[in-house]
Amino acid sequence: MDIETLSPSDIERRSMEIIESEMGDTSRLSETEKLVVKRVIHATADFDYLDNMRFSENAADIGLEALKNGAVIVTDTNMALSGISKPALKTLGCEAVCFMADEDVAAQAKASCMTRAAVSMDKAARLFGGKNVIFAVGNAPTALIRIHELIGEGKLSPSLIIGVPVGFVNVVQSKELIMSGSTPYIVAAGRKGGSTVAAAVCNALLYQLYERK
Repeated sequence: MDIETLSPSDIERRSMEIIESEMGDTSRLSETEKLVVKRVIHATADFDYLDNMRFSENAADIGLEALKNGAVIVTDTNMALSGISKPALKTLGCEAVCFMADEDVAAQAKASCMTRAAVSMDKAARLFGGKNVIFAVGNAPTALIRIHELIGEGKLSPSLIIGVPVGFVNVVQSKELIMSGSTPYIVAAGRKGGSTVAAAVCNALLYQLYERK
């Protein structure tokens, strides 16, 4: 069997060509939405995301505008944080943070019997409540639930919520909460998702504004 030797950029280009050829009808998606879905499929090799990804009206373009204006991206896992393009963030004057490993978050979570993910969202609200912030949640439905509560309490007004936690307990319900609200969202409906998907959505937006070398 002959195995072709390809550079990383060639592999990505070839992968995207294969994805494009297998996606079928994408007429329901805007060009920006299509690029997001392609990047998620590239990260997961799962074409279910063609049907699972949900976008509120103009959400992808709203995300682009937020990044153009130096958004802070708050993630619920360090895995998602590590997967977001640092050169793109730096070039655009953006920042990505995760508070899950912070000592104050751990202490507050223990004292209040809340998850670290939920407490992390409280910390984000204190630091960035009135700022241009994008939440990228790939693991913890409790983070999405707390974001929904904080918005209702007037403590948060995110530019965009990327809600793609994976799992079985409260996952579907937490995503439905976000989709029932008025904040722009990109959500992976159903049980599928993950930190890799959260990072992929962020990068899909970033790469439309940053010329990769």
